Amino acid sequence: MNKPQSFFHLHLISDATGETLLAAGRAASAQYKDARAIEHIYPLIRTEKQIAKVFEDIEEEPGIILYTVVDQKLARGIDERCAAMGLPCVSVLEPVLTVFQSYLGTPAGRRVGAQHVLDAEYFRRIDALNFTMDHDDGQLPANMDDADVVLIGISRTSKTPTSIYLANRGIKTANIPIVLGVPVPESLVAARTPLIVGLIATAERISHVRQNRILGNSSTYVPTDYVDRAAINEELAHARQICT
Repeated sequence: MNKPQSFFHLHLISDATGETLLAAGRAASAQYKDARAIEHIYPLIRTEKQIAKVFEDIEEEPGIILYTVVDQKLARGIDERCAAMGLPCVSVLEPVLTVFQSYLGTPAGRRVGAQHVLDAEYFRRIDALNFTMDHDDGQLPANMDDADVVLIGISRTSKTPTSIYLANRGIKTANIPIVLGVPVPESLVAARTPLIVGLIATAERISHVRQNRILGNSSTYVPTDYVDRAAINEELAHARQICT
């Protein structure tokens, strides 16, 4: 039996909000207490261009792929990309739909997001997801006052996953990376509307995640300040200074 890793990457691709996938992924990963899932959630994925962008991210941090995409052409594209990369992938709803079709004698309607009631709350969440995806990793910094929450932090402090989590609850969330020696956007300093939250982790934890990313991308590991704990502590001190 393979020795379990301390963590692994779990990529969740959905053509709707991604809640179904998140519940399934967490139910499965909870059975493996020695391996923590680092969740990467990609909601509202409905075009081949979006899928191509998702797989650019997956190539950097390979892992298990779960998806709920009702468009069969897009689903085949996901399967083919996973096969080419040698990565496991599961269409979470497909086995269930197959059983329903067999029992009911009627094919599925293949309607995107059909499980969601199209009420004001649903559209508020979709609006929040669109906003959050447009304002990920420092994009469109001039619009900070349109956000409900702005997350800031150094690299690998889970800004994007936390942003998507909040967006799934209807909270418009932007996130801004803090980089040592690079000033934060003036629009962030001037923002008056959003709640601004700084995310941190231990230097040990951040170094571990960063090393895993580097090792996943290259067979040769060369130590850099990016994974050096002393350098990371300096980054964290800089982040704390910005937040005070």
